[in-house]
Amino acid sequence: MANEQSQGRKDNGASPGGKPDPLTSDEAVRRTGLMARKAAGPNGPDATVVGDTFKYPPGEAPRDKSSD
Repeated sequence: MANEQSQGRKDNGASPGGKPDPLTSDEAVRRTGLMARKAAGPNGPDATVVGDTFKYPPGEAPRDKSSD
């Protein structure tokens, strides 16, 4: 997978996906990938929160009822 790029990634000048360097273990790459699915960023909220922001008009996004 080292040099396999989709046409969109080539057009945007993106780096190839996969291991950042040969010293990074397969387990570390897998762990990072799983974390990326759960969070919007290294310090961000759950990725679902960010996705829901774009599904509703401003001010109409559903609130978390557990905080009431």
